[in-house]
Amino acid sequence: MTRRFVGRATALIAATAAAALVLTGCAASQSVASSNAGGDPVPGGTLRFAVLDAPANLDPHSGSSYPESLITSNISDKLVYQNPESGALEPWLATSWDVNENLTEFTFHLRNDVTFSDGTPLTADSVKENFDLLGFGNKELGVVPVSAYWGGYVGTEVIDPSTVKVTLDKPSAGFLQGLSMYFAGILGHSTLQLRKEDRALPQNIVATGPFVVTEHVYQEKTVLTKREGYNWAPASRGHNGDAYLDSVEVVVIPEAGVRTGALRAGEVDAILDVNTTDEAPLRAEGYQIVPQLIPGRDIAFDFKTDLFPTNQLAVREAVKLGWSRDALAKTVLTDSYRPSSSVVSERVPGYADFSDQLVEDQDKARQILEQAGWKQGPDGIRVDADGKTLTLSLLAINNLVINKPAFELIQQDLRDIGVDLQLQVLPIPDYQAASKLQGKWNIQVFNTSRSDVAVLEQTYSPLFTNGANITPDNPVRQKAIDTFRAVNETLDPAQRGAAAAAAQDFVLNEEVLSVPVYNPAQVTAANPKVHNVGYEAQSRNVFYDTWIEQG
Repeated sequence: MTRRFVGRATALIAATAAAALVLTGCAASQSVASSNAGGDPVPGGTLRFAVLDAPANLDPHSGSSYPESLITSNISDKLVYQNPESGALEPWLATSWDVNENLTEFTFHLRNDVTFSDGTPLTADSVKENFDLLGFGNKELGVVPVSAYWGGYVGTEVIDPSTVKVTLDKPSAGFLQGLSMYFAGILGHSTLQLRKEDRALPQNIVATGPFVVTEHVYQEKTVLTKREGYNWAPASRGHNGDAYLDSVEVVVIPEAGVRTGALRAGEVDAILDVNTTDEAPLRAEGYQIVPQLIPGRDIAFDFKTDLFPTNQLAVREAVKLGWSRDALAKTVLTDSYRPSSSVVSERVPGYADFSDQLVEDQDKARQILEQAGWKQGPDGIRVDADGKTLTLSLLAINNLVINKPAFELIQQDLRDIGVDLQLQVLPIPDYQAASKLQGKWNIQVFNTSRSDVAVLEQTYSPLFTNGANITPDNPVRQKAIDTFRAVNETLDPAQRGAAAAAAQDFVLNEEVLSVPVYNPAQVTAANPKVHNVGYEAQSRNVFYDTWIEQG
């Protein structure tokens, strides 16, 4: 038996999202950006948009950093659209879809009026070619599968020129939402035939989106130019037809103060990665401050459970209790951000509130460490019976302006309970290289953008990313697999909500695989002449509806 989903959203998935929001008492729109949307849109002009990091890989299938997925979110379309305000899944390149009872077969009915930027039409064959590369990869081309999102991909069958059926070997309640993600953009045949390094070059990227890349100078700028004849935006977007802007010039300005200065000087029209200390002054000066919380897994201390001393539950529990969320909120965060109240963002359907368990209790943390044999050393740092110090090495990325000051505050608090937290907060390329060093990092810090509780299986299951390094001989391994698998086995709102809550409890309390820190946000500051500053559901800036007052 299959269910047919037609119109703006699947009834079942919309119900799942709504039920989760009712359970948590949180409306998604409370955390979604609003901007200067007044007046009638005026077409034309170039938006000069400054960012912190340089996009290096422009391939929509493999560009994974924020600046990369910001670019690819504006040049490629997906079969499914996730509404950033409601979280509901809506038609885009697919007009509707059918899902079988087991959540293993997904049949998509495609639009028949879509073309790629080289003029070729979108067909069922196009979708199959994309999905087979995403699901299987291609060693000869150097393309790896997106197994963390598409585990169990069996294949895609072309039913007719406008219909495809995707088969998985296990239930995947998160599969449809995964198709709305930045990596799932549909690319043209000429791009898909190329090796990984060649398909990332701007002149080789053929997609269906409202913009194309016309210039890319690494570490300097990337220019997006409007594609004429675009006419297949999701129904809930602000308009259909061509983008309003003629072009967007994304310029790289690594220093926060220099980005702010460029905005004030009129050298750019908007900036991303606004320094927290600049938000209030810019707002007072009349600039728009447009934040949106990033859904998915929060910025979190993910422990490596196979490495001393984070292989000890007592150490992980002490880190959870040993620092002040109140101090973080008061001294580091602005109103654009939230201290974590779970391992996933409040914008994720299925989020459960664990804020009453994520509280500072340094006395209890000290007691836990004492009972585990960690005695205070002469310099205040604890040592075990063998004389080994309680030193934890942490690896993180500096691409979010909050990260370093937040971690330094936690570092100071943890020292008070005898924990020596050693920080390495690095630029993206250095982080990526350092993350390959096995057995070096007790804690790895990053967030995962995904507005679906399937992000928990994707990140923590030993069968997927295995972020906590749960080894085959770990007695909790099978329970971890089963607990995280449960979030993907049903779309029933009550059952999925219960599975999501159990998975969050497993991560936060039962095994303390991770200590969430804060829900990151993307924060844009813009000249008041810029209208409809917006984001897609995963909080990547999108420029399709943006326009600028002329003159």
